[in-house]
Amino acid sequence: MRSCSLCIVLSLAVAVYCVPVSQVTVQDEGFAESYLKKFFNLTEETGSTIRRGISPVTKKLSEMQRFFGLQITGMLDADTLEMMKKPRCGVPDSKIARFSTFGNGLKWEKNSLTYRIVNYTPDMSVSEVDYSIEKALQVWAKVTPLRFTRFYSGTADIMISFGRLSHGDYYPFDGPGGTLAHAFSPSSDIGGDAHFDDDETFTFRSNRGYVLFIVAAHEFGHSLGLSHSDDPGALMYPTYSYRNPDTFVLPRDDVNGIQSLYGRNPEKDPGQPGPEAPTTPDACDSTMVLDAVTTLRGEMLFFKDSFFWRSYPQSNTPQQSLITNFWPNAPTNIDAAYENRQSDRIFLFKGRRVWAYSGYEPVRGYPTKLNRIGLPRGVRKIDAALYDAESGKTLFFVGDYYFSYDEARRTVDRGFPKRVDQTFFGLPGKVTAAFQYRGFTYIYSGPYMFEYNLRTGRLYRVLRNSYFLRCTNF
Repeated sequence: MRSCSLCIVLSLAVAVYCVPVSQVTVQDEGFAESYLKKFFNLTEETGSTIRRGISPVTKKLSEMQRFFGLQITGMLDADTLEMMKKPRCGVPDSKIARFSTFGNGLKWEKNSLTYRIVNYTPDMSVSEVDYSIEKALQVWAKVTPLRFTRFYSGTADIMISFGRLSHGDYYPFDGPGGTLAHAFSPSSDIGGDAHFDDDETFTFRSNRGYVLFIVAAHEFGHSLGLSHSDDPGALMYPTYSYRNPDTFVLPRDDVNGIQSLYGRNPEKDPGQPGPEAPTTPDACDSTMVLDAVTTLRGEMLFFKDSFFWRSYPQSNTPQQSLITNFWPNAPTNIDAAYENRQSDRIFLFKGRRVWAYSGYEPVRGYPTKLNRIGLPRGVRKIDAALYDAESGKTLFFVGDYYFSYDEARRTVDRGFPKRVDQTFFGLPGKVTAAFQYRGFTYIYSGPYMFEYNLRTGRLYRVLRNSYFLRCTNF
């Protein structure tokens, strides 16, 4: 067996979300203690009695809460325990930073690297695996001087293999679920190698399993010298997120990270910039204009670009996630969204199409065009939407006008459209999002939110976006 001085084990998993528990049990305390020992370097000497809040434990809990953007309490609260119980990566997260490296300038001292696919998974064809691996390496080559050449025999810089359980290194896989793969940072011998757990189901593009391209691209980030990022939109974030391989663009945080090691791609023509590297929206940005806001089964959802935040009554901290983690075929950069509680459906709008889901399951017959649900053919996009619980009608905002829509009859009500300012006085500009909560109607215009009584048209308050979408930079 080849040896290595620095071995990094990667465990990827689909982000699983649940309502936080209300009480911390003795088993939870033991679980949390083990978690802090494994991922935040809590030693045997300091790791005892979580509930009593001994100083080293409090410190490690605070470190973990800061890394994941939780409220920093130093206590094992419900939000912290929920985060600990999510399937995750095996690499310690003690370095709190956006992109991060393994330290001491650990990287390859050459720009021409070789790779070899030692064996294949039975889940995919040989050509699909070959294409996925090459495409994953090109993710990094596009933004750096790095170039990759494939070997078909012998030893390459990056040896790629599929295996189960104990597979020839000191880091056995754990069967289906949990650990998807691991990789080793740049060095001689085993350094740079990437191993994939063949007890998982890898796919070419489908979300029914783990997209090999996404897993491999993450792994190769480790192979090239990147550690994990605390940016939930980064490819190098610890947990697996489904992303469409056909439209994937390396996020800005990852670009910054890899270029800090190897520099920019000298062959890239500045006159042909290509797709812009996406950045992760920040709830603390007071100028942010949300794409849409809605409720879903008691939660509030706030959409921006490829992301949304979930906020629910039991939690003090909104949880940010990629939209495709929950609705793999949903659009990003949506125009509007609303929930119909009567039918238990959420609707997402982009351009002339609408998507419908029952919770997180797609509804048959969607996506469909706006005119097929009864909206006028002249409507090219919806700016905002809300479901009025009292009347049972849906309001669609389009430019300076809004429609009242009857879902049961799939028709626009008589007398509509009406001008927005006929009903909602005091708005300074275009409606950008809307929803109802606890009997009040909230209309967003830019970074501000206007609180109305829909029946009387009375404006009560003008608030910032942060009133419901709390900033988590504690």
